[in-house]
Amino acid sequence: MTKKIAIVIGVVALVWIFSLGWQIGAAELANVELRDDLKDVASQLGAHIGFSPPMSDEGFRDTVVRKAENDGIKLSPEQVTVVRTTSGDRVAIYLSVDYRAPIHVPGFSTTLHFHDEGGQKVY
Repeated sequence: MTKKIAIVIGVVALVWIFSLGWQIGAAELANVELRDDLKDVASQLGAHIGFSPPMSDEGFRDTVVRKAENDGIKLSPEQVTVVRTTSGDRVAIYLSVDYRAPIHVPGFSTTLHFHDEGGQKVY
């Protein structure tokens, strides 16, 4: 009887650890995808080749929020920072986001903090 209880406790512990690892891994993977999206959005490739007009700050925020949602991350526009610098006729864009991802398993909850950047940093 005690061997069966030990097996059940072991299986429950393994499931708990797997669930925790899965949630952390999913949050980290979504963060990597968002970081890549920030770099892509900040590059303004369409505007550089004349395919589309340059975006407004609000447009950048909305695009980042939409891309984050596609990656499974909930962001509000207030969590997106847009900084523009101008040098002659060139405009550099720097984007950053700051957010938290909740992790919940039975008996334990924590929050992972992420800060991602894309584009040219302003000094």
